[in-house]
Amino acid sequence: MTEIAKERRLGSPAVRAYVALGVTVALTAAVIFLLGEDAYDWVKAVHVIAIIAWMAGMLYLPRLFVYHAGAAVGSELSETFKLMEYRLMTIIMNPAMIVSWVLGVWLAYQAGWFSAGWFHAKLALVLVLSGVHGFFSVATREFAEDRNTRSARYWRMMNEVPTVLMFAIVVLVIVKPF
Repeated sequence: MTEIAKERRLGSPAVRAYVALGVTVALTAAVIFLLGEDAYDWVKAVHVIAIIAWMAGMLYLPRLFVYHAGAAVGSELSETFKLMEYRLMTIIMNPAMIVSWVLGVWLAYQAGWFSAGWFHAKLALVLVLSGVHGFFSVATREFAEDRNTRSARYWRMMNEVPTVLMFAIVVLVIVKPF
């Protein structure tokens, strides 16, 4: 049985990640309830932390794919990459994306940004980033099942997509050009 299969069966790292996610959401909800209007900055801080974690994974995972694409199927190196990719996706990236979305929507609602043009553009780019996340999730499964058909060069190019999206999103949020 592979390490990933053992982890899926036992669920230990993923279960811990989702328990941590639940605790984070519960604590954030408690802060919102207890602090009322003063909670905005605390929620924004947790939102930024979640985005940093999500982006770290979005930048690192395709780099793992670059190296994994060059590893021999069934080799010890390939099996190590499978475990690293699985853990990165399930323990860091998925929970961080969920927290980013939930808190981001709450922040946008509180600030009244749903009618702002820059926010519509930012939201569209975050949807694209979430789609890239989904694509990386599928690729993680394909690598785990030894079904990757893409080259290391392809994954090097894909490694740049989250970076470009991140730059555009940050500029929209900070500059609010329209």
